[in-house]
Amino acid sequence: MRRLVAHRRGRRTARTAALLTVDFAGLFIGVFIAYAAQAAVGSSAFIFADALGDTWGLVPLLFALTALLFAEAGLYGARESRPGMTRTIVTLSRVAVVVLIVAVISGSREANPWLLLTGFVLSLTMITVLRFGYGWVTGRLLRSIGYKRRAVLVGTRSGIDTIAPMLGATSQTTYETLGFFTLDHTPSGELEDLGDVDSLPVWLDHNGVEEVIITDPDLPQDRAVKLIEACQVRGVRVRIAPSTVEVLTGSGEPVPGEGVPLLEVRAPAFDGLDYAVKRTFDFVVSAIALILLAPFLALFALAVKLTSRGPVFHRSIRPGIGGQPFRCLKFRTMYSDAEERQHELEPLNEASGAIFKIRDDPRVTPVGRFLRLNSIDELPQLINVLRGQLSLVGPRPLPLRDHARLEDWHRRRYSVLPGITGLWQISGRSDLTFDDMVRLDFLYIEKWSVLLDLTILLKTIPAVVRRRGAY
Repeated sequence: MRRLVAHRRGRRTARTAALLTVDFAGLFIGVFIAYAAQAAVGSSAFIFADALGDTWGLVPLLFALTALLFAEAGLYGARESRPGMTRTIVTLSRVAVVVLIVAVISGSREANPWLLLTGFVLSLTMITVLRFGYGWVTGRLLRSIGYKRRAVLVGTRSGIDTIAPMLGATSQTTYETLGFFTLDHTPSGELEDLGDVDSLPVWLDHNGVEEVIITDPDLPQDRAVKLIEACQVRGVRVRIAPSTVEVLTGSGEPVPGEGVPLLEVRAPAFDGLDYAVKRTFDFVVSAIALILLAPFLALFALAVKLTSRGPVFHRSIRPGIGGQPFRCLKFRTMYSDAEERQHELEPLNEASGAIFKIRDDPRVTPVGRFLRLNSIDELPQLINVLRGQLSLVGPRPLPLRDHARLEDWHRRRYSVLPGITGLWQISGRSDLTFDDMVRLDFLYIEKWSVLLDLTILLKTIPAVVRRRGAY
């Protein structure tokens, strides 16, 4: 299974690298021709080296912005789910608007409307042509080697008999349907009966399959959650016939080009370019923050050391991404015997669900109470961010005591790096129920963008000042 997941990750990386190269070439050629055309219209002598130098001066930053927005628009996704030309035009238009604003503010000559319009049209044309060529060539190569997408169906006989014949009615994807897992134990046409749906996870562990297609619109909620979770932890794509399951998952996205209107269930995770962007943002911001806050952190560390016995930092073992434990750093806010007294205080717990919280916890030191009320005790976790164990924004990592009490659906929040702050912290913190906190985590993962991270970080400041739910 690890080999299969690594193979798919390698294919995804190669596809993304190829599309990035195509987009860079399209931008470079388009911008170069635009500079050359401007020189020609302006009756100035065209000098190849000058146009080339101007292009190299602009394209790298332009490409970085384009790549980020293209990634956000899904334009580096798999062949069968990549949006078409309309999304490309809209996204590249956003790039042009940003470039125009920056050029006007800086007084650059790129603020010339004619140059900007020419560059936009030419770049769009070149990117579209090169992407079409890339798709045509790779499609021919895949067909020549007999590539087919290996899939299994899940549902009742009526649903399977309806969907199975339609899977071949598309020029985008050629399916090899290996069989079906049934809900009602009835045979279905010529497809192989692979067993009851509850046996699907074990079957996936021993068979290479890329897709599980849910054909039944009335799949029970508990079975749907378990099935989707089993597929996603194994790196298997889940697609569904739209109905109540779409509402259940809340993350269905239409798949263009299919003969049947399938929806894809996205795994709650950051990978590929999304992960690279988020990790870069985290590293840069946390490094700058640590440098600026270093004198204050030293003062807080001294206050902790001088006012109570014990270490300056509390290294709490907490599950991180995928449930892997790490040492989460905090300024120590409790007396040294806090862990031993935990069981005595369990009956006084004021929080719902898995979390343990007490407003007037007797284990908290006077300095620790100040640090907690102002969320200063969390600042050492910037070191965890630099190490790649935490993100600035994400689901909050829970202590082992709380993690052991989680329900299965709660654990899906551990498919991404946990964070120092998140939607929970700016929406009421400890005043919210635990289930509300988990739902906010899922909403954040689904709607993530760099702008959302910036928004949450900025809103964290007034949330900390108001101290709502902080104890």
